[in-house]
Amino acid sequence: MDKINKKAFEPIDKEEKELMKSINNDEWRSVKKFKKEKEKAELAARNTLIKGKRINLRLTQKDYHQIQIKAIEEGIPYQTLISSIIHKYLNGSLAPKSSEQNKVIN
Repeated sequence: MDKINKKAFEPIDKEEKELMKSINNDEWRSVKKFKKEKEKAELAARNTLIKGKRINLRLTQKDYHQIQIKAIEEGIPYQTLISSIIHKYLNGSLAPKSSEQNKVIN
């Protein structure tokens, strides 16, 4: 019998579908020192949500307009988008364009 009732929970994307499959295949194991691991995860989550510093940033009119458009497309405030971009860059998950993409074709 499936551990997850598929009628009650439809996966929203490929990653979620793979997670559900791994649960049904008994690929998950309990962690040692669960209470300690839970506290670490809760602390990391709280620290992620803390907005500690406010900055002022000057952008060109064009960049400001483009970031607002992208934020609307993503359905989030533009300040949140800017913060997310900075966070991803600092954590190495924002990939730079390859040099091939940056070349201008004559």
